[in-house]
Amino acid sequence: MTAAMFFGVAVIGYLFGSIPFGVLISRVFAHKDVREVGSGKIGMTNVMRAAGKKAAAVSLLLDMGKAAAAVLVAGAVFNSHAAVVRDLVIWDDYARTLAGLAAICGHSWSVFLKFKGGRGVATFVGGLLAIYWPAAVVGGGLMLIIGFRTRYMSMGSIVGAVAASFMTMAFSILRIDFILPYPPISAVTYTMLCAIFIYVMHRDNIIRLMSGTERKIGDKAGAEVASTSGHFK
Repeated sequence: MTAAMFFGVAVIGYLFGSIPFGVLISRVFAHKDVREVGSGKIGMTNVMRAAGKKAAAVSLLLDMGKAAAAVLVAGAVFNSHAAVVRDLVIWDDYARTLAGLAAICGHSWSVFLKFKGGRGVATFVGGLLAIYWPAAVVGGGLMLIIGFRTRYMSMGSIVGAVAASFMTMAFSILRIDFILPYPPISAVTYTMLCAIFIYVMHRDNIIRLMSGTERKIGDKAGAEVASTSGHFK
C-alpha cells in the first residue's frame, strides 16, 4: 500500500509540474509562443521577454503554485490514511518531498511539451514553500534580489538555491526552531538535490557568465530561439 501511495503522489506531482503555464500565459497576454523567443524555455524570464512583466509575474506565481499544490496533495493523501495505518505518519515528509521533486521534473520535462520545458527554479521555490517556507522565503528572496540587482537571473537562481540548501541543513543540524520546528531530514534532502539540479540546469549560463556573454534581464529578445539565459524556468 505504501509503495503504491508513493507512486501515486509522484505521478500527481509530475502531472502538476507538467502544466506549461509559461506557454499558456504568453499566448493569453501576447499571442506568442514563449518557446520561440529567447532561450526557448518556459519560465519567468523568458515569459517576460515574450509577453512582459505582468505575464511573467503571473507565470511565476502559477509555476510556484503547482509545485506547492503537489506537495500539499501528497501530504493530504498520506495524512488521510494515517489514522488507519500508523506507519504512514513517518513517511509523510518523504511523500511531500517526492511530490515536490516530481513537480520539478514535470516542469523541466513536461509530458505536454514533448518532454521539454524549463529549469525548475520557480517550482523548486513553490515546493519548498509547502515543505519549509522560511528557507523558501530566504532562497526565493535572494534569487529575486540578486537577479534583478545584477540583471542576471541565472546568478540569483543559483545563489538562492544554494542559500536555501545551506539554511535548511544548518537549521536541521543545529536544531534551530524558527517559527516552525526545525526542518526534517527530508527537507534537507529536497533542498540539496534541488540546488545540485539547478546548478546543472544552468551550467550553460555559468559558462556565459564567466565569459561575459550572458544575456541580462531586459535585453531585447530576438525572434529566433537563442541558446542564452533562461532563469526561474
